[in-house]
Amino acid sequence: MPKTKSAYFCQQCGYESPKWNGKCPSCGAWNSFVEELVQRDDKTKIETIWNDGAKEQQKAHKLSELVTTQEQRIATPDSELNRVLGGGLVAGSVVLVAGEPGIGKSTLFLQCALLWKNLRVMYVSGEESANQIKLRAQRIGIQNDNLYLLTATDTHTLFQEVKKVQPQLLIVDSIQTLESPFVESPAGSVSQVRESAAELQRFAKATNIPVCIIGHITKEGSIAGPKVLEHMVDCVLQFEGDRHYAYRILRTTKNRFGSTSELGIYEMVTRGMRPVTNPSEILLSQHEEPLSGVAIAAAMEGLRPLMIEVQALVTQAVYGTPQRTVSGIDLRRLQLLLAVLEKRGGFHFGTRDVFVNIAGGLKIEDPAIELAVVCSLLSSYEDKALPSNICFVGEIGLSGEIRAVNRIDQRIAEADKLGLDAIFIPKVNAKGLDKKNYKIEIKTANKVEDIYRLLF
Repeated sequence: MPKTKSAYFCQQCGYESPKWNGKCPSCGAWNSFVEELVQRDDKTKIETIWNDGAKEQQKAHKLSELVTTQEQRIATPDSELNRVLGGGLVAGSVVLVAGEPGIGKSTLFLQCALLWKNLRVMYVSGEESANQIKLRAQRIGIQNDNLYLLTATDTHTLFQEVKKVQPQLLIVDSIQTLESPFVESPAGSVSQVRESAAELQRFAKATNIPVCIIGHITKEGSIAGPKVLEHMVDCVLQFEGDRHYAYRILRTTKNRFGSTSELGIYEMVTRGMRPVTNPSEILLSQHEEPLSGVAIAAAMEGLRPLMIEVQALVTQAVYGTPQRTVSGIDLRRLQLLLAVLEKRGGFHFGTRDVFVNIAGGLKIEDPAIELAVVCSLLSSYEDKALPSNICFVGEIGLSGEIRAVNRIDQRIAEADKLGLDAIFIPKVNAKGLDKKNYKIEIKTANKVEDIYRLLF
C-alpha cells in the first residue's frame, strides 16, 4: 500500500504547510490551517483518459517566433451572457460563476444548455439527481437532444464520460462537490477544490473545450474555497441580487479576454431567467404624480447607460444620533455629500435622519450619480417634488463644484431615447457638445448652489 501523507492547508488562501501554523505566512490569517490527507503515490495521471497517455513536450520558444491566432469565440444564445463575457465563450477557457443559494446559477446555465441546440453540451451535476434536473428542464419548457446529463462527483468518472460523449461545452455544477482520486480529503475542502479545478483547467487547455464551473459563496459573500481558485480560471462572474426581488445582476470580476466593467440584467420568471434588454424602462417607476425625494440619474455600467431612480428620505431625528442608512451606494460617499451640503450650502443635515435607496436593488459605483443623490436629498429636505421628466448626471467635489464625467454623449442619448424633457450636466462637459443632435433640453450647472436655484 502506498504511504498516506497529510499536510496542512490555509482555508483562506490555500497555502500548504507540512506542519500547523497559527498564522498563515501567505495571507496573514490566524487559526486558518486544517489538516487534510493527501495521496499522490502510485496514481495514474488523470490526463491519460482524454489524451491516451500522450504527454505534450514543453519547451521554451522565442516570443518573436510565436504565431498569434485570433481567439475563437462561441456566441451563446443569451445576449446578456455574451455581453458579460465580452462576446461569447472563448475556446479552451474556464469560466467560474458564483452566487448565493437559490439566486439562479444552475437555472441560467441549464437554460443556456437547452437553448444551445447546435452544440453538444454535457451538464455534470453533483448536487441534484437526474430526475430533479429533468423536472427543471420541463419547467423551462425547451427541448434539446444534444444535451447530455451526468450526475457524478468523481473526476475520474467525469473524464471517462467526457471521452465517450465528446462534448463541445462542459458545465460543472458545482466545483465544491467534485472529488479527485489524487486527494483523500472530503469534497469541498481546500485541497479538493484546488485539485479538481486544476484538472478541469488542464482538460480545457488540452482539448480546447470551454468549461463553465458553478461555485458557492461564503456567508461574507466571497467565493468559497481557496483564493487560488479565482486565479486559475480565465473568467469570474458574480451573480447578485435579492431572492425577494425579481431582478438579478451578473457582473464580471475577472476576464482575461474582455472588459471587467460589463454587467447583465435578468428577470426571474416561471420559465427561467429572462434577459432584460432595456433595463432603464424597468428601473424607472411610473408615478401618477411627482413625489418629493425622487431623482433620476444617468449612470453607466461598463458600456451600458442606465436610467436609475434615486430615492431619499430626510426626517427630523427623534433619537440622539441621526441615522444614515443607504442601499445601493457607499455609506461613506453619502456622508461626504452631506458634509458638502452642510458646509457649502448651509443645509442642516446634522439634526436629520437620512435614508437613500437605489430603486430595483442595484448597487451602483458610478460617481456620476452623485448629483442625482444631492438633488433627491434637497427635494426631500424642502419637501418639494422634482419634475419626473428630468434627469441628472455629475460628480460632486468637496468644494461643491460639479465635476465632469465620462461618456456624456451616451448618457444624453439614453435619456433622449426614453423621452425625458431635460438633463442637467456639468458645465465642463458642455464644451464641444452639439446640442442640435438631441431633442432633449440640455442644461448646465457649475456648482450645487446653481442646481438649487434652478430647481427650488
